[in-house]
Amino acid sequence: LMPIYEKHMIFYPLATLMLGGLREVLIISTPKDLPMLEDYLGDGAHLGIRIEYAEQPKPEGIAQAFLIGAKFLGDSGASLILGDNIFYGKLDFYREALAIERGACIFAYQVRDPQRYGVVEFGADGKAISLEEKPKQPKSHFAVPGLYVYDNQVVDLCRRLRPSWRNELEITDLNLLYLRQNQLHVKLLSRGMAWLDTGTTTTLLEASNYIATIEHRQGLKIACLEEVALRMGFITQNDLARIIDKLPHNEYRDYLRMVCDEGPGVGPEPVG
Repeated sequence: LMPIYEKHMIFYPLATLMLGGLREVLIISTPKDLPMLEDYLGDGAHLGIRIEYAEQPKPEGIAQAFLIGAKFLGDSGASLILGDNIFYGKLDFYREALAIERGACIFAYQVRDPQRYGVVEFGADGKAISLEEKPKQPKSHFAVPGLYVYDNQVVDLCRRLRPSWRNELEITDLNLLYLRQNQLHVKLLSRGMAWLDTGTTTTLLEASNYIATIEHRQGLKIACLEEVALRMGFITQNDLARIIDKLPHNEYRDYLRMVCDEGPGVGPEPVG
């Protein structure tokens, strides 16, 4: 529940999932943080979605999420987003990835400091030829953001993984399994897309300032979950009106009232 400008950090990745059309969400966190998240977000019914919760007792790797969530997933594919990642811009690339029926899809974003991330290398034909996790000598400047899409092989493939030297099930190793099967799609994110990783105090401040600048300029809110739910057709204007009635009188309530009065089909499409 770390704040990014005026909203909790969890709002931003959750908004991305919702804008992708996803309505069933499993939030995985530490035993310490999970009760606070559940108390704040509830079961998601007020947003027209279903939220469940699961613990990751120890930090044993991102890919472990699929083993923790195996029962939740059943025979379905999945999309995974890290809780400290923010995406701002048109999300057509994400919806296209979600429409892929077989294999996995990851994304590539040019950064100044690729050694902090998983890195993808492209061949002359533009196809991915290698993946490395936080390499000391990166083979490219294309980092892999914390947003992934997988088909229903993902749980079985995760069961084949072995812990790395960090004693973690690495998401890069999972992606390598798909790459070796020639089933890994990689989409380049455009220069107009903003990906903000808020994993450090510096990037946390940068993200807050970025969000504040855009919201002040446009008068529109980023990652306003109630607005996203309305625009996506997950809730109705009457549903939103009932939410507003329960809120204290403040700027956020006034903004939701404006959104409710406009209706779902009015105004710019929410992004990020």
